[in-house]
Amino acid sequence: MIHKTLFIQGITANGNPFRPSDWAERLCGVMASFRPLGDTGDPRFTYSPFARPVVIANVKFVVIDTRLHDLDPKALDFVLNFAKDNGLPIEEACVFEPKT
Repeated sequence: MIHKTLFIQGITANGNPFRPSDWAERLCGVMASFRPLGDTGDPRFTYSPFARPVVIANVKFVVIDTRLHDLDPKALDFVLNFAKDNGLPIEEACVFEPKT
C-alpha cells in the first residue's frame, strides 16, 4: 500500500521562522485525538501518529500522514488549510510499506 507523507515547513514566504515558536507542537496537540483504531496512546500525553512535530536542519515541520483522511477528512482539511492560510510550504513524500 502506498500513502503520502506531507511535510509542513515552518518557514514564511520571506524566509523567517513561523511564529509562535511552538506552532508545530500546538498544531499536533490539536490533532492528538486523531488516532488509528487500536491505538492506546493517551492524547493528553502523546501526539497522533498522523501528525507529528519534527525538526529538520533547525527548521520546525509538522509531518502529516495522509491516512488521516481515512479517519476524518475534515481533520486533514484543517491541517492543510492551516498551512495554506499561514503561507507555509507543504512538501510531499511517498512511503512504501514492505509487503508481508
